Amino acid sequence: MIVPTPRLWFLVALGLPVAALGILIPGFEYLLIPYNLALLILFLVTGNLAKRWDPLSVRRQTDHLLSARVPNQVRLIIENMTTQSLVVKLRDDPPDTTTATTPNSFDLVLAPEEKVTRQYTIVPLERGSQPFEGTFVRFLAPLGLCWVQKQLANREEVRVYPNVQALKEFELLKQKGHLALMGIRKSRIKGLGQEFESLRDYHEDDFRKIDWKASARRNRLVVRNYEQEKNQAVVICVDVGRHLLAEVEGTSKIDHILDASLMLLHAAERAGDQTGLLLFNDVVKRYIAPKRGKAQVAAILNTIHDTRAEPVQPDYIGAFAYLGTRWKRRSLMIVFSDAENEDQARELLAALGHLAKRHLLLLVRVSDPRLSELTNLPIESRADLSRRASALWYKADRRKAEAVLRSGGFQTLDSEPSELSSKLVGAYLRVKELNLI
Repeated sequence: MIVPTPRLWFLVALGLPVAALGILIPGFEYLLIPYNLALLILFLVTGNLAKRWDPLSVRRQTDHLLSARVPNQVRLIIENMTTQSLVVKLRDDPPDTTTATTPNSFDLVLAPEEKVTRQYTIVPLERGSQPFEGTFVRFLAPLGLCWVQKQLANREEVRVYPNVQALKEFELLKQKGHLALMGIRKSRIKGLGQEFESLRDYHEDDFRKIDWKASARRNRLVVRNYEQEKNQAVVICVDVGRHLLAEVEGTSKIDHILDASLMLLHAAERAGDQTGLLLFNDVVKRYIAPKRGKAQVAAILNTIHDTRAEPVQPDYIGAFAYLGTRWKRRSLMIVFSDAENEDQARELLAALGHLAKRHLLLLVRVSDPRLSELTNLPIESRADLSRRASALWYKADRRKAEAVLRSGGFQTLDSEPSELSSKLVGAYLRVKELNLI
């Protein structure tokens, strides 16, 4: 594509005085025709000549794993491939489902064979595979009469995952011993029912940790050091049916759950435990048997990165019967669903009954922070009264559902999105410290 420049229009405008002279000197205006024709020929010739050039190389660099709903950096490495200076306008084209939060267009003047770097920030709004369609560039043709616009062949498919960047924050805080900043606190009960590691001298420790035989041999009090048991199993079960289609704070419940699941998978992998996955709605969508290691976490991550909830009724009985026949070793099974009333809770209870005999179950639900706002809403109109009454009714139903689940002996976790990851990881750490699996 060839686009006229201001220089061309300036030269065209210079022909207007020549045409005006035709008023004083008849026939002089005819000089305007060859003048404009010459400009047109130069415009077309230089433009079409420049269209054959490939003067620029643009390479795009992003994080290996892009995170949904948080800023991600895109880095462009731009190189002038010619031996002459280039005036360039450049715009990178991010995926349609992303928002560029900083400018993705750049005006550059590149020296011969110069290489520069520019970057901008995008926020992906959805998970899944998404394409960068390419980079659009405009560069000046010889004589500067036109811009030549081209789309570079640097189309690239990227994958957007749940919030992987939160793992970096988790690791940084863990190294600094500041996990409490994320709301993750460990239990004070340590060293009970765990694997023996070593002996050390007694120093105001729990008397239950004293090794009396070793103390007798050494003629001083000695206590046992323990380390947390490893190679235990954590299975994440996610209902991807109609219950998780709802949105909380503008984001679907399934996205909040996958973000929290990713944090839990990382914590379990770091603790040396096995991790597994079950995705289900009216059928089992995917099952990954528990294994250890980063490769297992990567396999689960690749499975959930484009998972969507569907408007179907989940088959709890079928899904958990399937899981029960394929994994029998005692495990921590974390079930993400959203029992909103007593009937749904009883249905879930009946389906999980046989698993509860062998495994430790934790049922996790995502609550909406707006419920608290609506239940405390000042009543100034009939609409306010209706909204407050509906919120109170819905909140009462959720409490009844939780009571039914607890009556079945299940552990439950009902959390708002902002606290879901920290509460989930905290619950897992307490299970480990109390040796419940």
